[in-house]
Amino acid sequence: MDHAAESQRTDLMTVTCHVLNEQTKHPEARGDFSILLYHIVLGCKFVCAAVNKAGLAKLIGLVGDTNVQGEEQKKLDVLSNQVFVKALISSGRTCILVSEEDEVATFVEPSKRGRYCVVFDPLDGSSNIDCGVSVGTIFGIYMVKDKDTPTLEDVLQPGKNLLAAGYCMYGSSCTLVLSTGNGVNGFTLDPSLGEFILTHPDIKVPKAGRIYSVNEGNAKNWDEPTAKYVEKCKFSKDGSFPKTLRYIGSMVADVHRTLLYGGIFLYPADKKSPNGKLRVLYEVFPMSFLVEQAGGQAFTGKQRALDLVPKNLHDRSPIFLGSYDDIEEIKGLYAAAEEKEQ
Repeated sequence: MDHAAESQRTDLMTVTCHVLNEQTKHPEARGDFSILLYHIVLGCKFVCAAVNKAGLAKLIGLVGDTNVQGEEQKKLDVLSNQVFVKALISSGRTCILVSEEDEVATFVEPSKRGRYCVVFDPLDGSSNIDCGVSVGTIFGIYMVKDKDTPTLEDVLQPGKNLLAAGYCMYGSSCTLVLSTGNGVNGFTLDPSLGEFILTHPDIKVPKAGRIYSVNEGNAKNWDEPTAKYVEKCKFSKDGSFPKTLRYIGSMVADVHRTLLYGGIFLYPADKKSPNGKLRVLYEVFPMSFLVEQAGGQAFTGKQRALDLVPKNLHDRSPIFLGSYDDIEEIKGLYAAAEEKEQ
């Protein structure tokens, strides 16, 4: 099919059509969830445009403030956060918003409240933005018990209670990866249409992979199971080829590659960060949800990641996620270490 003919195709599945199709599986649905996802997609399009023209619009660089994590805020961090907060509130379908950039949760005013809580990292990996590395937005969606009296307990739920999760990666192309609990699908933004088109239907992470992804600069502070696992990745003793190291330093980009190619992404606890470094609500949970929906596993070193119950909005956790067999291997090493201690 030539380019002209392809451009006239009418069977392209947009993310909006996909969400509406999912809605038909739930006869009781009122369309609120679809409207919320539409506003999340709108926010992603806006941030994509801002990232693409960041240098020209002087959006690269520091604002001078630090966020609740003690990290210096980039101009794009601040802009992205404002975009998503406004988009989510204007949907009229949210009641609590939790952002990496805000110390406290945002409770939507009663007249604009809906049934959903959204947790999000508006611009993950932004420390890499100045050198052109892929960055992204991560989000997860919960339902509240009572929209008229929402509390933090509505957000501090285990990840297994998520209704949906996804991320949007801003790189060589703008890719939205989404799960509403029925598998994982990937959509790519077609700039000529201004629409996300289904390009990666029903993503399944390979059962085992040849890639491991970890910051080896922290190796001297790792615990024994992590050190043993990475050593085995590098120096296989069973005659198999060693794994290949691929580490970008942007969680969205590293997890995206892991979903498509298989392998394992590790951000373990260490002596410097005994509770891990990645945030539970808006990094660990959404990515773990996606990986499980794609047939993989997510593990904290102690338990299934989605069984964690966060106590605070910005809690952190170690995380190992990726191909099923690779996570089984790291789980075995932690089980052996625990047995050795007893």
